[in-house]
Amino acid sequence: MKKIPNPVDVHVGSRVRMRRILIGMSQEKLGDALGLTFQQVQKYEKGTNRIGASRLQHISTILGVPVEYFFDGKPMDETTPMLDMADGSPDEATYVVDFLATSEGVQLNKAFVRIRDARLRRKVVELVKEIAGAPEEAA
Repeated sequence: MKKIPNPVDVHVGSRVRMRRILIGMSQEKLGDALGLTFQQVQKYEKGTNRIGASRLQHISTILGVPVEYFFDGKPMDETTPMLDMADGSPDEATYVVDFLATSEGVQLNKAFVRIRDARLRRKVVELVKEIAGAPEEAA
C-alpha cells in the first residue's frame, strides 16, 4: 500500500519549491548547497520525504527566508476551526500556493507587479478573467 504524504509536508515542500523558483535557483544547485542530489530535493518539494528541522533551517538560510515562511498558509487540521467562507476557503488558499509554485505562476506574478499603472493592472485582471470565462465577482 502506498503511503500518502502528510499535507503539512506537502505544503512545506511546495513553499521550498516556490521560493527556489522565485529566486531562480535550480533543484541541482539547492541540492549541491545541501550536500544532496536533485532527486532528494524533488522528494522534499513533493512532500514525499519529510524535511527535518536542522535541514529546514539550512534551506531557509540558503533561500534567504525565515523558517516560518515555509509554514505560511499551512493546511488546517481537524482541531483548527474552518475559515468563514467570506474570508476564503482553505482549498482556494492551497490552489493559489500551488499555482505560485509553478514557473508560469512565478513569471506571471513577476511581470504583473512590474506594471506601475493601477488602472492597467485592473484591466489585465479583467482581460484574464474574460479569457478564462470567469464569472464577475463583487469587488
